Amino acid sequence: MARYKSPLKKQKLTKKNRQTKWAPFWLVLKVLGKGKKVHPSRLTVVKRSWRRGRTKVT
Repeated sequence: MARYKSPLKKQKLTKKNRQTKWAPFWLVLKVLGKGKKVHPSRLTVVKRSWRRGRTKVT
């Protein structure tokens, strides 16, 4: 990629990076209740990783 990214591209990349993260651990307790052992990734809608393909940012 270029040495200097435009602010708009940086903004888009920041959003896409946020969408890769799992839900916080306390959300499992809040949504499913105490005693449930579920991985936080089950509660996130958008999942991305280096294996699942790219999200194109232009």
